[in-house]
Amino acid sequence: MELCIQLSIIMLGKQLIQNNIFEIGVPKLKKLFRKLKDETEPGETDSAHSKHPEQWDLDYSLEPYTGLTPEYMEMIIQFGFVTLFVASFPLAPVFALLNNVIEVRLDAKKFVTELRRPDAVRTKDIGIWFDILSGIGKFSVISNAFVIAVTSDFIPRLVYQYAYSHNGTLHGFVNHTLSFFNVSQLKEGTQPENSQFDQEVQFCRFKDYREPPWAPNPYEFSKQYWAILSARLAFVIIFQNLVMFLSVLVDWMIPDIPTDISDQIKKEKGLLVDFFLKEEHEKLKLTDEPAQRSLGGGRRSRSRAPSWAPSSQSQPGSIASSGSQHTNV
Repeated sequence: MELCIQLSIIMLGKQLIQNNIFEIGVPKLKKLFRKLKDETEPGETDSAHSKHPEQWDLDYSLEPYTGLTPEYMEMIIQFGFVTLFVASFPLAPVFALLNNVIEVRLDAKKFVTELRRPDAVRTKDIGIWFDILSGIGKFSVISNAFVIAVTSDFIPRLVYQYAYSHNGTLHGFVNHTLSFFNVSQLKEGTQPENSQFDQEVQFCRFKDYREPPWAPNPYEFSKQYWAILSARLAFVIIFQNLVMFLSVLVDWMIPDIPTDISDQIKKEKGLLVDFFLKEEHEKLKLTDEPAQRSLGGGRRSRSRAPSWAPSSQSQPGSIASSGSQHTNV
């Protein structure tokens, strides 16, 4: 119950009211303070420019963008409160949803009107924050298992119904959870001065699993205590493995990327591959054309060489024959 009260105060007071007020109030106060500071600083100011400032002047007076770390940290804290102790305060997810619906609009107004334009950075995912959320989710399974097993009567009722009840019902469960105490063993000065009972009380009952005063080991933990403790630990192990199996099953059944989007991505990749192959083919064609031209020119030169050789050989012969004829003459 104490944990339930604390969570209700945190989810209603801190998350829903305090954070949302600070979300929009703090940037406005910083903007007002910066504007007053600029006005009080001495310097030459143009009256016409001050009456009709440019857009970049208005943007410069906004709060500088400091990153998304505070936003992520707020969501991590909220996710931790919702998941770690949801068994103690089941309405926590409802208040978290209401807070996020309001905060989405407040963040939109803050980023558009109160902060300078952030620099766009390409990222694959949310980075280390995903690992933090995954770790909190796994730890919350163990936390809720112990909350259910230790702080509630769920396990003792099941153990009594199936192990100690004569008719398989919960009749006599309260009497089974109470132990005996001999009032004569109270320390000196701790006895009640006035009793509301007419007759003298010899035994009183208290909620615990202890041996009675007439047992060989009085006030030691009884067999029922160890049976319930082992049942609680077994419930924690079974609950943890069952939830982990269901989470893995749901993760496998629901893909991170929808089927139509993955098909579209594959189609786009195929088109890109075809485009690159076509470009490479065109480049090969362009590089092969000069080589083919050079090869064609070499072949033509080799084909012309034999036709010129006889004439070149006949010309000296004719000259020599004419010379010989001349000499003969």
